[in-house]
Amino acid sequence: MFSWHNLGPLIRVEQRLNSTTYLSIVADQVHPMMLMAYPNGDGFFQQDNAPCHGARIVQEWFQEHEGDFILLRWPPQSPDLNPIKHLWDKVKRAIRQLVPQPSNLTELDSAIHQAWCQIPRITFQHLVESMPRRIAAVLKAKGGPTKY
Repeated sequence: MFSWHNLGPLIRVEQRLNSTTYLSIVADQVHPMMLMAYPNGDGFFQQDNAPCHGARIVQEWFQEHEGDFILLRWPPQSPDLNPIKHLWDKVKRAIRQLVPQPSNLTELDSAIHQAWCQIPRITFQHLVESMPRRIAAVLKAKGGPTKY
């Protein structure tokens, strides 16, 4: 996760990401960070339409905590709105440039964390600031492709 202020921690998921695992991450990692960063409940939380995000137990948890932050509704078929994909692209590019390449999961995990921590603040701030333009572009394209 990330906000205009900073990058959040990377959470390594050792198994398939199902609704129970996702809810555990949201409740144990994301929720406390949101409360700390946005104590007035005015922070926005964005997730896409992955099946684990729409699971009943996840939706019920968000309803129980609706005063803690604002959950953005995600339109179907709109990957253009997901700014974190740009950050993952930066991480992947940094990993591809490593010589030698990571040779095991421990080295890969370390390289990913290092690349994540080296993303310049201005990069994620620009992504947050671009959200109104992204939303307007998707609305104008009626959910179709955009330049984002």
